[in-house]
Amino acid sequence: MAIRPEKYVSGSKMTQTISVGKHLMPTIGLGLWKTSKQDSADTVYDAIKLGYRHLDSAADYGNEIEVGRGISRALADGICERDELWVTSKLWNTSHRKEHVEEACRKTLADLSLDYLDLYLIHFPIALKYVSIEKQYPAEWIFDPNSDSPRMELDRVPLSETWAAMESLVDNSLVRDIGICNYSSALIHDLMSYCRIKPSMLQVELHPFLTQENLLRTAFDYGISVTGFSPLGALSYVDLEMATAGDSVLSHPVVKAVSERTGASPAQVVLRWGLQRGCAIIPKTSKRERLTENIDLFHFALTESEMDAVSALNKNRRFNDPAVFCEGAFNRFHAIYD
Repeated sequence: MAIRPEKYVSGSKMTQTISVGKHLMPTIGLGLWKTSKQDSADTVYDAIKLGYRHLDSAADYGNEIEVGRGISRALADGICERDELWVTSKLWNTSHRKEHVEEACRKTLADLSLDYLDLYLIHFPIALKYVSIEKQYPAEWIFDPNSDSPRMELDRVPLSETWAAMESLVDNSLVRDIGICNYSSALIHDLMSYCRIKPSMLQVELHPFLTQENLLRTAFDYGISVTGFSPLGALSYVDLEMATAGDSVLSHPVVKAVSERTGASPAQVVLRWGLQRGCAIIPKTSKRERLTENIDLFHFALTESEMDAVSALNKNRRFNDPAVFCEGAFNRFHAIYD
């Protein structure tokens, strides 16, 4: 039976918000990974104009200045108020030491032209050696790209130190909620043993080929909400040569059958499946027609048998795996999933 913890989603099964700490976050957000600097401002502005109120950003995406311009333009034009927007960003790996966490957060706030973040997440449970903002921003993965042997360099920083600094951001009203990305169940159990402020959100890769049932159940058992990134699976990774077109779930007969019954597109079927599991989703696109399609998910629903059929497509296929891309791209093997 597929996990569908509706009790963690406010309102009816057709609701558009999910509980995050003491706040309500729109379940459909715009993912901004790989959105070009050239397109970011207009994409964000168009998304807000179309009704998006949840933006998922990160320092590492390298486009927060442009994202901020799109937000500022939308606010100046009166499309919405700041308190109607939910803006998420993420702490990069090179800023895990306690003395660098606030610096990184304030840089993101300055770039986004915001006074506070609704949600700030630890991007990866990977601590890398610090790279100053003046030297390189975003710092990315490789410590010194100009060295004779460029590679990612680990730093000896316990996750407990990073989390305590994240808690201080809440104390200082720089962020409203804090959470984690790419954590395993074991790391969540460990975090819950020492945290003063409980994580409000877990963001992980989720799609029909990677359903992560045990991880979701662990998070929900602790009252931690979940956001699925790459909710359409392989599409975000084909151009990175981390997937092929044949890895797409959208052409699977199970998905196509639901599409035919509901009249929704295969992408809408997969996104709706993610929502009905009790999760938020952050599909990425810069195409206006896709922005419209991705947010139009509340006119249909999957039946219980269809939910189970889509969930049964799971093959534990992870596209975003440091054990694969770190060694190939950054000259160091580093696994965080077993």
